[in-house]
Amino acid sequence: MRVFPRVRAPRPHALRRRPGAALLLLGCMPPLAAVLVLLMSPAGGERTVVLPPPRPAQARSAVLHPAPRPRIVPRYVWADDGARSQPPPRYDDKVVAVFVHHTDSPNRYRCSETPRIIRALYTGQRGNRRWDDIGYNFLVDHCGTIYEGRAGGIDRAVTGAHTQGFNHRTAGIAAIGTFTKGVPVPRAMTDAIAALAAWKLGLADIDPRVRVRLVSSNGKSRYQAGTAATLPALAGHNDGFMTNCPGAALSALLPKIREQAAHLQGRR
Repeated sequence: MRVFPRVRAPRPHALRRRPGAALLLLGCMPPLAAVLVLLMSPAGGERTVVLPPPRPAQARSAVLHPAPRPRIVPRYVWADDGARSQPPPRYDDKVVAVFVHHTDSPNRYRCSETPRIIRALYTGQRGNRRWDDIGYNFLVDHCGTIYEGRAGGIDRAVTGAHTQGFNHRTAGIAAIGTFTKGVPVPRAMTDAIAALAAWKLGLADIDPRVRVRLVSSNGKSRYQAGTAATLPALAGHNDGFMTNCPGAALSALLPKIREQAAHLQGRR
């Protein structure tokens, strides 16, 4: 009589303790497919399978095209006691557009005088116009130095008072001087505007070369209140309001500033 070797039946929980080919296959499947395989297994078979833990997803940055933050001189450098006691600032959720202005003030000044000039602008806007603060979020002098303007925080989306109808979700950058047709615009100034716009728009991953949707909040702008307008993400004041600001000379340079800002964000 011929004797055959005895074959031992697998223990009920062997699959759970020592993953075999089936577990490796399940571990390679997408989660939904693995679940379907388990649900379709025979009623009498092993139904509990220990799958390897999912691989942690690589964190994806919320900001895809950031630009380095340029050096910004803080507000306290120019603000006197009156400018330090402000009503609470107002905020938006983010900045999706930047408006470029000029201050319509003399061009002949020493850069060491910039804090005094900003103080004078602040006094005029608070006194004559009865605003609660200087309207611009930032100001740039002809040496390319960037100053914090309106209070509330450099990194935050502070609601300004720079472009009537379009102060929400925007930032105002003022070039100190008057840049009408034929007036030279210093390269240091346009470089600083590009760097500042690239950083500020990059926080919301906005390409400076695109157009964005903004809703007018004031019928004295170019659009009736409540009207949705599509404007450049890096715009001139005159794109949203009936004005010659930021002057023909600076307006003519905006396409180049947009391209420079996009390059600083790492875009092609």
